[in-house]
Amino acid sequence: MLETNLQSVQSNLKKELIKLNRKQNSLTLIAVSKKQSVEKISELIELGQVDFGENQLQEIETKWPLIKSRYPEIKLHFIGTIQSKKIQRIFELCDEIHSVDRMKIVKAIKELEVKYNKKRSYFIQVNTGDEPLKSGVNIAEIDQFIVEAITRYDLSIKGLMCIPPMQDNPEKHFQILKDIANKHQIKYLSMGMSSDYDIAVQNGATHVRVGTSIFGART
Repeated sequence: MLETNLQSVQSNLKKELIKLNRKQNSLTLIAVSKKQSVEKISELIELGQVDFGENQLQEIETKWPLIKSRYPEIKLHFIGTIQSKKIQRIFELCDEIHSVDRMKIVKAIKELEVKYNKKRSYFIQVNTGDEPLKSGVNIAEIDQFIVEAITRYDLSIKGLMCIPPMQDNPEKHFQILKDIANKHQIKYLSMGMSSDYDIAVQNGATHVRVGTSIFGART
């Protein structure tokens, strides 16, 4: 099942990129492996999948040291809400962080970069729907947030990330994210999941986060 599902997603993405006249290497497929076993993840790695996404530190600590010891070339992306008390372990265990959304987190990351003498790449999560209960920087604050993260704290802001409101047309939110990125000359866009990754690619996504379409519905 995994091989068939992965090939189906890869085929769909390839078709979208061809239609858009984009290079195949302009898009990163992140397999969202939350709640998946080490065995399933390892099977997917053996099929050639390189990038994986997780949203819970506890699960990362349980699974990923073993996986990374076996497959050191694998890249792990943190895509969940960041708790300040857990940022050090997230920084230590993950290659890229997609959900920077508070200045407190920016400051903590900068301190960790100095402490470890190590730079990471980050995506700022944007709350494109200004939803009161959702993580992400609100639209009214995003311009100042980006500037401060880059100029004051010298973070490598690789891209922007969003999760559109469930009830909305996702395309509107993907376009909002793209417009913000263009304004600040930010190259990468982490947007699109199993239900809408094709629409995300059509709107400029460079990273899509796909779980159910690869692993199947979680039980």
